[in-house]
This record gives sequence, structure tokens and C-alpha cells, in this order.
Amino acid sequence: MSPDNLPKKRPSTTDINHFIDIGSKLPQRSTDKPICGGRLIFALDATASRQPSWDHACQLQGQMFMASDKLGGLQLQLCYYYGFHEFNHSPWLNDSHSLLGIMRNVQCAGGYTQLERVLDHSLTEHAAQPVHAVIIIGDAVEENIDKLCTKAAKLGMFGVPLFMFQEGFDPSVRQSFQHMARLSKGAYATFDDNSASELADLLSAVATFASGGYKALQRLHSTAARQLLQQLKK
Repeated sequence: MSPDNLPKKRPSTTDINHFIDIGSKLPQRSTDKPICGGRLIFALDATASRQPSWDHACQLQGQMFMASDKLGGLQLQLCYYYGFHEFNHSPWLNDSHSLLGIMRNVQCAGGYTQLERVLDHSLTEHAAQPVHAVIIIGDAVEENIDKLCTKAAKLGMFGVPLFMFQEGFDPSVRQSFQHMARLSKGAYATFDDNSASELADLLSAVATFASGGYKALQRLHSTAARQLLQQLKK
């Protein structure tokens, strides 16, 4: 998708505020890995329920990304859904300025979740070139959970784990996210507005996993890494 086709207004969501915190923590490219590094899909729910904190996140993300001008050892694709059946994704990116520019052009809008489209897109991308992990951050599930779990299991069969991070504590969302993570051989975690550093550590751990695999994640000594390691299936 061309950046010219992206929405022109700025968005709102809690996720980017925390995601920016990991810019300087992303792993450096290992000398024994291919030049493309790991490939990570980062999918955000950009529906209206996530609007209130995005503007504040935009104020922070610029300075955070400028402090770290690269995604070491990582190619990242930003995906987001919002409004009436609107689903978009960026090109594959390996520098922070490009990612920041796209984030600033996302617009939150009311609508239902589109997790199935995220899963379908991830399967398509993996078929074209291997994807090493998919992060999904959201606060709702408004789709058929059986269909979502079937596609999550398919990703697991292809070796593409889902890292399902729930904002808030809705029990039905927790159950759905946990099922999807387990079937994909991935991991689940929850966070709220008071756990920004925790989410930043979780995202950094997933970036490490995507770049260097299970052994690289084992070498991290953070609580987040231990939390993911306990759930991941080698």
C-alpha cells in the first residue's frame, strides 16, 4: 500500500505510546543472521475506543524514535484496523523515521474488530517470505472465535507465533486472546495505562525473539522475557 493512500489525520491509541519506549531497546543485528534480520508484524486496534491517549503518544514518539534511528536486526510491518471495514498495513520497514511517519498518518475511527483480517494478512505475508512473529494489541474481540482460533492454529503450524497483548481486563477478551496465543504456540499478556514500562519490555522481548529466536530470548533477563518463555513452545 502506498503511503499516499493512508488516512491523513493523526490517531489515538495507548499502544503506540508504549511501543515507542522500546525504540532504543530493540536488538542489534547479529552478524550470523541474514541481512534482512527478523520479520515482525505489529498489529494495532485503531477503533474509537482507543482514541483518548494517541495524541499524547504522538508527542512522545518523535523524540523517542529520534534517540534510536534504527530497528536493529528487524524488519517491521505496521498493521491497523478501524472504521467500517478499514484495514491497512505499511510496507516492510527497517528504520524508525519511516515508521514514525506512517503512525502520524493513522486515524482512529469507530468500528468493529478485524482480527481475522490480521490473521489472513499474516498468513499471506508469511507465504511470500517468512514472518517470525506477530504482535496483536487490542481491547476487544467482536468476531467468531472459532474462525480466529482456526487461523491462529494455522499460523502455529507454519511456525508463526502470535503475541496477544490485551489492554484492560475484560474476561471474554482474555479468554479469546489466550486461546489464540496457545494455538499459535505464542504467548499472552495484559497491561493497562499504569503498566507502560511492562508493555515496553514485552515488545522488546518479542523483537528479540523475532530477530534471534528462542535462544536470544533466553539470554534476556527481564521479567517480560521470563513471562513469554514460560508460554512459548519450542
